[in-house]
Amino acid sequence: METIKLRDEYIKLGQALKAAGLVGSGVDAKFVIEDGLVSVNGQPEYQRGKKLRSGDMVTFDGKSIKIE
Repeated sequence: METIKLRDEYIKLGQALKAAGLVGSGVDAKFVIEDGLVSVNGQPEYQRGKKLRSGDMVTFDGKSIKIE
């Protein structure tokens, strides 16, 4: 499981996927999110700009990201 430590109040979903190395670019993030392949806290998420806060869990392609 990858952990992302917040520097600010939140990080956007697309940025989190890039920071964790699960996608190569923002365009890749956009497509996997729009296709419903990404879950936030167990629910499919379709908004690339979804604000993730401490305690949120992102899942994509069998990998998880914990936001701290």
